[in-house]
Amino acid sequence: MPQDDAVIGCTGKVLIGTRGSAGPGEVLVRVRGGSETFLAWSEDPLPAGTTVLVIESRGCRKVGVIEWVDPLDALGGDAAGAS
Repeated sequence: MPQDDAVIGCTGKVLIGTRGSAGPGEVLVRVRGGSETFLAWSEDPLPAGTTVLVIESRGCRKVGVIEWVDPLDALGGDAAGAS
């Protein structure tokens, strides 16, 4: 199956929790100027609402994800306005 390399490195939200090795969930990924849904696999189960990073394309509309915490969020406040 052809890979969709455009999604690798994109972030999204888990819509339907992943189940680790027991099976996929569903994620909404920000890609190509919009949002698209994909079946998503993760090493560990991830609940709905978790922010994820796409680490691999598994073919048509299927991705591998990991939990993602934006490092800029750790700065707190408005990092863009800081001098």
